[in-house]
Amino acid sequence: MFTVAATRALWRTAARPELCAARHRSGSALAEHLAPVPELRDERLRRAVFYVPCSEERKIQKSLQSKADCVMYDLEDGVSLNRKGQARGLVLGALAANGTGAELGVRINAVGSGLELDDLGVVLQAPQLDVVMVPKVESARDIHFVAQMIAAAGRPRDVRIIAGIETARGLVSIGEIAAADPRVDALLFAAEDYCADTGIVRTRSRRELYHARSVVATMAHAHRLQAIDMVTMDFRDADVLRDESREGAEMGFTGKQVIHPAQVDPVQALFSPPDDALVRAARIAAGYQHHYRLGKGAFDLDGKAIDMPVVKWAYRVLRRAELAGTDVAALLAAHPVEPPPQ
Repeated sequence: MFTVAATRALWRTAARPELCAARHRSGSALAEHLAPVPELRDERLRRAVFYVPCSEERKIQKSLQSKADCVMYDLEDGVSLNRKGQARGLVLGALAANGTGAELGVRINAVGSGLELDDLGVVLQAPQLDVVMVPKVESARDIHFVAQMIAAAGRPRDVRIIAGIETARGLVSIGEIAAADPRVDALLFAAEDYCADTGIVRTRSRRELYHARSVVATMAHAHRLQAIDMVTMDFRDADVLRDESREGAEMGFTGKQVIHPAQVDPVQALFSPPDDALVRAARIAAGYQHHYRLGKGAFDLDGKAIDMPVVKWAYRVLRRAELAGTDVAALLAAHPVEPPPQ
């Protein structure tokens, strides 16, 4: 059983410089809690990463009303080779016109493609740019190159990098990629490119991709990064989208790539904590706070043992819900820190 001293020691030894307890972060309803709160990050919400081909003005215009957490203007696979220049010519206008409040990003062409320098030379001029998606990353050198280009352009540290894991070489090098630069904020798995590289045949069961997806999700969390799951290519099949999204969330992915506007709302709903999980998380947080005052670590809730790993899960659920717009303060108020006596 955890004691108060052991609990405090756990938080101290688990702490990382870039991770802060919620009590030291303004704007979070969790900041008022007495007991130490584990590993709550000021992360950017990326439940849906919505690709918009930057060579198609009609789709750019539609993106200006998108509710996606992240709108990713695409210069890579969504743009044919003979329209790359046209796409670069439209990307700055697209970024400037988007006032939705979404995170705004650009997927450049892969490092080594011969197109990446021209892409970066344009997109790094945009003050609205929040994130650069680097596809087909196979080594830390690919990330170093992009990070150096961002720094050379005088961009602040808040311009992040999403690293695309899309080949067998990228998968086996994922550890060095994840740790390559502080700007790396997420790892992303691209199933179609991975299948093309490895010869894997993609099926509706998705079992052939389970290993690669698990590696990406696990490595992302090991490095305190977000994990973005694969595209559902059957964009008209709502059942497949629902099943893939639910499975991805259960595997630990924090979001999913989408290629059609109709995919955005279902994906963002499925990558948000469900109501039953929110209520349970709030009750766990309440129980943790109450037993902390009593000098106890582990405690019983509804006949189940609650210890630090479960508490950590509960606070992560609450923080993600808060980022998604849930009134966590009201939720916590409905489940008081000090429960009534039994």
